[in-house]
Amino acid sequence: MDFPNCVPSALVSALEMKGYAALTDVQTAVLADDAAGADLLVSARTGSGKTVAFGLAMGADLLAGHDTLGFAATPLALVIAPTRELALQVERELTWLYADAGGRLASCVGGMDARSERRTLQRGAHIVVGTPGRLRDHIERGALDLSSVRAVVLDEADEMLDFGFKEDLEFILQAAPASRRTLMFSATVSRPIAELARSYQRDALRISTAGDRGQHADITYLAHTVAGHEREAAIINVLRYHDAARALVFCTTREAVNQLVIRLQNAGFSAVALSGELTQAERTKALDALRDGRAKVCVATDVAARGIDLPGLDLVVHAEPPTNAESLQHRSGRTGRAGAKGVSVFVVASSRKGRVIRLLREANIEADWTEAPGAEDIRARDTERLASLPAFTAELDEARLAEARALIERFGAERVAAAFLAEREASLPSVHQLSPAPTAPGKAARAERASRRDRSDFDDSTWLEVNLGRKQRAEPRWLVPLICRVGDVTGADIGAIRIEETYTRFQIAEDKRAAFMAALKRPRDRDENVRVTLAGQSGETAEAAPARPPAPARARTERPARPAHERQPERAPEHKPEPKAARTERKSDPKAERAEPRTKLYAEDGAPRPKRRARPGKAERQVIKAAKSSRETRPVRDWAPKAKPAGDAGPKLKRVKKRSN
Repeated sequence: MDFPNCVPSALVSALEMKGYAALTDVQTAVLADDAAGADLLVSARTGSGKTVAFGLAMGADLLAGHDTLGFAATPLALVIAPTRELALQVERELTWLYADAGGRLASCVGGMDARSERRTLQRGAHIVVGTPGRLRDHIERGALDLSSVRAVVLDEADEMLDFGFKEDLEFILQAAPASRRTLMFSATVSRPIAELARSYQRDALRISTAGDRGQHADITYLAHTVAGHEREAAIINVLRYHDAARALVFCTTREAVNQLVIRLQNAGFSAVALSGELTQAERTKALDALRDGRAKVCVATDVAARGIDLPGLDLVVHAEPPTNAESLQHRSGRTGRAGAKGVSVFVVASSRKGRVIRLLREANIEADWTEAPGAEDIRARDTERLASLPAFTAELDEARLAEARALIERFGAERVAAAFLAEREASLPSVHQLSPAPTAPGKAARAERASRRDRSDFDDSTWLEVNLGRKQRAEPRWLVPLICRVGDVTGADIGAIRIEETYTRFQIAEDKRAAFMAALKRPRDRDENVRVTLAGQSGETAEAAPARPPAPARARTERPARPAHERQPERAPEHKPEPKAARTERKSDPKAERAEPRTKLYAEDGAPRPKRRARPGKAERQVIKAAKSSRETRPVRDWAPKAKPAGDAGPKLKRVKKRSN
């Protein structure tokens, strides 16, 4: 392949060794003539080769016409990434790209040993890749010198701003030389990204690769609706059905990740977890296990999985729907990278189907909604995959063939084949038999009605009235079943409904009018008080439902007057509460005398009882208290000393407890 002339020969040889037959759109765009030496603001879809793109874009600046890089006293390029995984991934990509050029790289990420990183920086590095927080720490401590930096790359700039790294980014960019070249790569160019570009870039060239807003052509999108309690079982079936060499399952919380990993391991999968609560060593170990084949499934959260590039990742499963369309694009973009094909599967609980439909619409993605694979589908797929087993294509020695012939002679060919299939199925993870996909309440009825009748069927229909309206709190949700019950029709036979104050008008299909009126005349065991008439003829009863006959009037009997001697004596006049205004006036003037007692108690002869004696005032109470405490008011008692027992020579002394020092 012919690469552009601006690409250094050392990088061209690295691309050829890696097997590059053609450059991607974003890689071609950053190597155009108008982009040479200019600041770039690039937006491209995830998985489009952005890492190699900015590696090639800054190649001419770093090599400066030479075939190899000299001694790295101070860094020549700085690459900033939002997460540790993405920074380490960028380091790996740039390592093979600049291997023939003699490039030395160093990583500075959180969670790693800072002292070891400082020693690496002291030995010298041409390109430094790191996260914003750790890079700023090294700059403040004097371990990272940016005085010779020729290019600064911000990878996933939108994600770094979302994570709150704006102040760190501004500090790093201000510490870099003003003559540097700044390259910003972002999935979307939002307002904060544009403001950052205006502040720290000079006449940046805006590059947006074609087709970024459309559906990824290399990814097949599938969606399965399942019952909420069968979601984990459906995920197991999806993994078994596709049987991908590497699969990535996304959850929204750390707890969900841990729970699903345990469930998959119990089912027989070699699964690892990847979330923010893990240390850097644990996260690196999980990714290494997935890369070298010791694990086939990785369950991750959105934050931990941002920017992960796993070669051979064929399947992405959304165990829980993402929060927005952008997150959906980044999740699905983990597969179908660099021209490879991939599958993105949504396992959706029936209660969250509407949310997933809206997300797909916002992301401009069309998914194929099918039922989740069942046990029979998985067994049929396993049978198809038998032909690709290496044992059927590899050469067998005579000893192995002799053992096979002996087994066939002893048990028969069918018995041997059945035993082989049973043993193979036992070694695979278990599958589950799922129930049919649930349907949202009311959707089946609406779909049936829409398929059976069109709105034009009610153009010449009959309008009827029922004696229920807003005054009776009429609502279509219970009016329609009532009309169907009274007139012996279905919901598809009812057209428009208009609820008025005391009645409701509704349409009945013309071909159902006669049967509806006939059903109204039949006696009913319930809904006797419901009257249905032709519209505008609510006073007529010729075609109305029979109403309940009125109850016979009861004869009114006069009650004889009670004799005078049996009448109860008149009660004393009830006490009326004192008016509020009077109470307020009395409370404001405590010395004012009450016009009348608050409560009147009447004696037997009807005369009011005298008032209770008023409570003594404060001065009187003090005099009484002083008199009681005075000795003169206490009774005088005769006092004599008690007789002492014989032998007691003196007064009794009080025993004092000796205190210990």
